[in-house]
Amino acid sequence: MVGAILAQNTSWRNVERALERLKTEGLLSPGALYTLPVEELTERLRPAGTYRVKAVRLRAFLDYLFRVHAGDPQRLAIGDLKTLRNELLAVPGIGPETADSILLYGAGQPTFVVDGYTARLLARLGLAQEKASYQALRALFMAHLPPDAAMFNEYHALIVRHGKERCRKRVPRCEGCPLLGGCAFAAAPCPGDPLAMRAGRRLCRASGDLSADGAQ
Repeated sequence: MVGAILAQNTSWRNVERALERLKTEGLLSPGALYTLPVEELTERLRPAGTYRVKAVRLRAFLDYLFRVHAGDPQRLAIGDLKTLRNELLAVPGIGPETADSILLYGAGQPTFVVDGYTARLLARLGLAQEKASYQALRALFMAHLPPDAAMFNEYHALIVRHGKERCRKRVPRCEGCPLLGGCAFAAAPCPGDPLAMRAGRRLCRASGDLSADGAQ
């Protein structure tokens, strides 16, 4: 749950460094974090980047956890998903992605996490508009998949992996992609397709072959 807040606008590597520091000092429990003065909490979150902002947001989450759930994270695992999500969204500094991350990864609740990888993949597959809202993208998964936290976790992990290894923002690796046959992005006319140009791609179909500029 702490990691979901620290992950805002930074790499997971930085989050791991901050979490390791807290763990080494025995400060990863809600009680230990809650009693830690804000100034000391801020300093310990320095490896995560924008640490002053994150200290305030983490403290706001802890205030909520102790005020509403007696400081017991397990209550987030057994409560009503919609109610819990609305409560989290009311906490300053917690948006939809952070709330869903806390509930899915921290509490095991069946809610789908949407991120930049998810939005890009759905847009390129033609399953969603390029500027679709977070709620619209989340609703797409929630409406078409069974409410299974383990599956949501794995599903999202695979999307992230696909986004990092193949469906990259600037120079995607389309050749050999398992989703190529149903990808609207790969089938877009070339040259001059705006979406392809923004992604740094030139996809053309010549004699039935797919060619691409850039090897990265």
